[in-house]
Amino acid sequence: MKFKLLGLLFLVTLSLSAKEIHVSVKGNNTNDGTASKPFRTINHAAQIAVAGDIVFVHAGTYRERINPKNGGESDSKRITYQAAKGEKVIIKGSEVIKKWEKVSNYTWKAIVPNTMFGAFNPFNDLIRGDWFIPKDRQHHTGCVYLNGKWLMEAAKKDDVLNGVNVNDPLWFAEVDAQKTAIYAQFIGVDPNNELVEVNARETVFYPKKAFVNYITVKGFTMCHAATNWAPPTAEQKGLIGTNWSKGWIIENNDISYSKCSGVALGKYGDEWDNKAESAEGYVGTINRALVNKWEKESIGGHIVRNNTIAFCEQTGIVGSMGCAFSTISGNTIHDIHLKRLFSGYEMAGIKFHGAVDVQIIGNHIYRSDMGIWLDWMAQGVHVANNLMHDNTAWDLFLEVNHGPMMIYNNIFLSKVNLYMNSRGAVFAHNLFGGKIGVISYDSRLTPYHKPHSTDIVALHDNPAGDIQFRNNLFVKDGDVSQYKKNILPVFFDGNVYTKGSLMAISGDKQRSFGEISVQAKEKIKNVPDVDAVENNFIVNDNFDGDTKLITEGAFMYLVINLDKNWLTNQKRAIVSTENLGKTIISNLPYENTDSTKLVIDKDYSGTKRLEKNPSPGPFEIKTSGVQKIKVFLGNK
Repeated sequence: MKFKLLGLLFLVTLSLSAKEIHVSVKGNNTNDGTASKPFRTINHAAQIAVAGDIVFVHAGTYRERINPKNGGESDSKRITYQAAKGEKVIIKGSEVIKKWEKVSNYTWKAIVPNTMFGAFNPFNDLIRGDWFIPKDRQHHTGCVYLNGKWLMEAAKKDDVLNGVNVNDPLWFAEVDAQKTAIYAQFIGVDPNNELVEVNARETVFYPKKAFVNYITVKGFTMCHAATNWAPPTAEQKGLIGTNWSKGWIIENNDISYSKCSGVALGKYGDEWDNKAESAEGYVGTINRALVNKWEKESIGGHIVRNNTIAFCEQTGIVGSMGCAFSTISGNTIHDIHLKRLFSGYEMAGIKFHGAVDVQIIGNHIYRSDMGIWLDWMAQGVHVANNLMHDNTAWDLFLEVNHGPMMIYNNIFLSKVNLYMNSRGAVFAHNLFGGKIGVISYDSRLTPYHKPHSTDIVALHDNPAGDIQFRNNLFVKDGDVSQYKKNILPVFFDGNVYTKGSLMAISGDKQRSFGEISVQAKEKIKNVPDVDAVENNFIVNDNFDGDTKLITEGAFMYLVINLDKNWLTNQKRAIVSTENLGKTIISNLPYENTDSTKLVIDKDYSGTKRLEKNPSPGPFEIKTSGVQKIKVFLGNK
């Protein structure tokens, strides 16, 4: 009884210590922040809020950067920032520009005093960083928006003054000590009668200091951030970001129009930022991060769920090590790196380094240059139940990882489904409708870790192989022939190949290389390849398993032809820790992130799989023929 009373007293004390803070566009920062006397700015509330507080933001448009001073104390005592129930809250990193003067047919000019920008003028801020490719021109973090949609930066002033592309109107800026002159193309409209905005802030919601933990941000529309390039070797800033912290929840937000990255779960900043553009340099970055508390108890463990993230020119979600132990689920990510005015080696819907025990579950990623790119140390990662299509380069790239990595129940429908420069991965119950590319060998030495930890065991080079394909369905252009011969074993079991798809035993295989030294290239010539092993397969060249995605209201459906005979003509086993063995290099089992046994006993839709004979591909097959299966519900 004594313990019950103490527990009740604790809950009452916790309730009394927590408070509501209200913010309204009609408020004033001299108010007390109550519902009847709200503050005017979210950032003002963010300087006052402490663990347990909830900041309710009421309807309206807020033009500010939120730099939270404090974090929460635990998952149960966090600081929450949320849109008031049923109210539309928009937070922008831009300012409205008026007084445009016409220069030519489509080109207008506005003069903005630099005092509007304060210490940070994005039109004088060059995009730069490790592994960034500017394509022989300059790029700035500034941007111009017409009625919410961005214009593209011209390479030179003449481009914006002469000629016009109706689909991609341009802007150009000249900055001196006092003012910024912005030239912009507005086709068929007078910008003085429209909503024209320009980037004015580097981020929208981002703590300037690290270790601001346990913050929840939910229910907002956030847009227009002048973010810079976010490589794994520098501080990574997004429109919203966590800055080397633990336990954030970012959910049910609409995040768009960040110059580089939308959400950042990334690295802190230090004097080594953008000075380590090599594999050896990144190993140094990792070692410094370990000194700076890169451990499960201090960093990562974020939740990013049910957001829409779009129109960012580097990544939808980025993270170098700060993403470890996180869950990314239910997000719609689209239109990432589509303009391609610049390039580099860090662009994707999701681009992670150090994704230790990360779960990427149930996301919809499309119209991105690349879907998911897991680069270095994706040990213990689960990529499951994702829908990916219409991505230009590939759906999933696994680069210089040693496993274990578990990829299951996914729908891969882009022209290239996988690009593989890793080992220690199992692919189970996926739908493959495109090609699979394989790098035979990469001589970079990259880390593997103790189980479910960031502690490094050793570094190892990167031979192809140690891959398992179990119970997958290959349709149309599904092509896994690049795994015909590899340095390490590759094992296939229980797969089905329909019309147009190619098995690993098909075609020719020539070695291809990633980053490789001259010495390593000579040495690897003496290492023989081993043939892939394909067991218990079905080849049905006359069966058309072609697929089609259709949208009806808020739902997306997959139209696919399935055959129940695949269950009678072939027996499969449930994929689990028990029958997967261990990875060759890291010598670890395929298991859940909490060390429990992995059992893939549910399909994409959550249907229980037949224990003694599960269906191939992401869906349990009930009947034969063309079927329409619900595969995604819009976040809103």
